[in-house]
Amino acid sequence: MRTHLLFPSLLLLGSLSLTAACSSGSSGTSDASTAGVRPEPSPGTGPVQPVDPSKIKGLRIVNAGSEDSSCPFAAGYPDVPGAQAMTAAMKKDVDGRLATFRSACDDGGGAGNVGELNISHQFLVASGDVLGVRLTTQDGSAAGSGLSVRTYWYDGKAGAYRTALGLIGGDSRDAFVSALKKQLKGRDGTDADTMDAAFTDPSSLAAVLDDMAFTADGGLRVTFDRGDIGAPAAGSYVVTLSRATVTPWLSAFGKRAQQQTVRPSGSLDLGAAATPTPAVPTHTASGDDDTDCKRVRCVALTFDDGPAAQETATLLTYLAQYRARATFFTVGQNVAAHPDLVRAEARAGNEVGNHSWSHPDLTKLTAEQVTYQLNRTSAAIKAATGKAPTLFRPPYGAVTDTVRHATKLSPVLWTLDTEDWKYPDAAKVAQSVVGKVKPNDVVLMHDIHATSVAAIPEILRTLSARGYHFVTVSHLRATM
Repeated sequence: MRTHLLFPSLLLLGSLSLTAACSSGSSGTSDASTAGVRPEPSPGTGPVQPVDPSKIKGLRIVNAGSEDSSCPFAAGYPDVPGAQAMTAAMKKDVDGRLATFRSACDDGGGAGNVGELNISHQFLVASGDVLGVRLTTQDGSAAGSGLSVRTYWYDGKAGAYRTALGLIGGDSRDAFVSALKKQLKGRDGTDADTMDAAFTDPSSLAAVLDDMAFTADGGLRVTFDRGDIGAPAAGSYVVTLSRATVTPWLSAFGKRAQQQTVRPSGSLDLGAAATPTPAVPTHTASGDDDTDCKRVRCVALTFDDGPAAQETATLLTYLAQYRARATFFTVGQNVAAHPDLVRAEARAGNEVGNHSWSHPDLTKLTAEQVTYQLNRTSAAIKAATGKAPTLFRPPYGAVTDTVRHATKLSPVLWTLDTEDWKYPDAAKVAQSVVGKVKPNDVVLMHDIHATSVAAIPEILRTLSARGYHFVTVSHLRATM
């Protein structure tokens, strides 16, 4: 984070579901400025049926991020047991985007003028032997809007990763492309030469047709990134082909993906061996915290960006051993994946706060987008714990009047930044707390980093010996 404490900045759009859809035969574009704002459309009208990621056994969300204000980024993508080839494809693409973004940061001289990079995920289908995931990237260093979207597919029956184009049978691709060109013809910003160039080269076809997903009624929605098939100023393009039209062109895998989207079987089986899931701690708080922070030394440990499957479970065990309470500022995508851990946080007397759905820099969003990011996360927290949060921590500490007015939640920053994201060294992280802490400090850490969690026993042990009590942010505020 920034060297000063209160206002680091970072990242943008996440959990971006494309909101502009054009039915077959109609025209229109979608604009990056509205992406990621609205909830997924209701069944029957949207790209996919809702998927509950908490039902995917052994799911792990791979998180990466930097809170360096000169090169801010956050990325998250799923790692599903049995779909290693698909995970590897996502990792390769994410790592490549991160490398390109870091290079742009270096070329910019570290002046913080490259914007930010955010990569978020959405499950399209996770049923039977079919897995589909969409990754949405908002890259502030890229030309134009910097918005790009790609879908990844896994065929459990064949044990193979499939690109979006793998949904279409090889012998049917010419007919499929012809249907797309027909629907795109005449739209603002397109011309025949541009489309012919995009669709004719076999080597680039997979790159152009890299975002396809089935609608809830079995149609196929194809989205083209800005500049792929038309003038960049015209935005992205969406074509939706009806079920009757597209079904004859689907590959065998595409037909199974279509079926599992329309009528999901309710469970995902990719043939993976049994994957052990970290046990969720069962500690229950004995009652309300009666610590009087006016009479004793108090400190509020806060943990951002989780929950993470293994790390958060381990952290909760450490906290329970010292009867310590903390505040968790959770990211909505991770809450959806691991609601059991969020319930465990609350059950143990910890406070659960809101850290947005996908870790954007809220100051870069419209008021509507801020509201969506926070409300969606609050709903996920309430679904997990039965209680809506009252606090939020703006990602990177970036907050403005627009952000404050877009929510009724109270913003919470910090007074002691461990910079644990920068130093993957448990001893160094522990020392950053025990060597600097003062009574009534609000300490910033992240429970997605194993080294940060590994530092907790030393922090708890040392500060307990000094007479410190570990309380939540709300308790600290109320009793100071």
